[in-house]
Amino acid sequence: MNTTLSRRAALLGGAFATASLVLRPAPASADVPGESNGGVRIMPLGDSITDGFTPYPGGYRVGLWQRLAAGGYTVDFVGSQSNGPAELGDHDHEGHSGWRIDQLDANISAWLQQSDPRTVLLLIGTNDLNQNHDIAHAPDRLSQLIDHIRTGRPRCELFVATVPPQSNATLESRVRAYNAALGQLVATKGPRTHLVRMYDALTTADLADGIHPTQAGYGKMAAVWYQALRAVPGSLVPLALRPDAPGGGRLHRSRAA
Repeated sequence: MNTTLSRRAALLGGAFATASLVLRPAPASADVPGESNGGVRIMPLGDSITDGFTPYPGGYRVGLWQRLAAGGYTVDFVGSQSNGPAELGDHDHEGHSGWRIDQLDANISAWLQQSDPRTVLLLIGTNDLNQNHDIAHAPDRLSQLIDHIRTGRPRCELFVATVPPQSNATLESRVRAYNAALGQLVATKGPRTHLVRMYDALTTADLADGIHPTQAGYGKMAAVWYQALRAVPGSLVPLALRPDAPGGGRLHRSRAA
């Protein structure tokens, strides 16, 4: 009888020990260095080229992050999406593969509320052109999207990029026509909206599949974004730290590369 009770007690003790192991919270995973580190909030916004379509997940965001870190800038990429390799220090973004301008526009107000970006990097329009989606009015849809960003975050710095070239001759002609409309469009959106001539930095030799850049092509894109940001110093300073912020915030010292 005593032997039986001892065995039962041993079994119960083992069960409680096992339960303790199961219920004990797992240790938090180590933070990725620099991820969401409280720096200026930058939203990479667009389609699969922002997401980083194969063969290089993370796309231009990898090289851009590395350049910003090497330049001494403290940044926080923001967005509802997250992906990319280990060398990308902050994986958040708002790039949606296959999406058109109108699809971004349908969600932009909610994203701005959720992520509260200081700076927005917008590259969109490729899928409108490739899906032959009312191409003639694609610039008008982009104009509306820009207006909604400007209304939702009037003090943000918004960078609007021309879309990259494409290998297919028909699609390339659409790209050229679309990009030609962007200069005048962006010029009407106020001093905090900036045109980024991304198309000029790439050739079809930089494309992996005729549409999406190679790793080297994404590297070229990163360099263009980086120079565009540095040309507008306020884009790399959180709003609360700008000299013109309410209360006279102190300007954060960042080392330029």
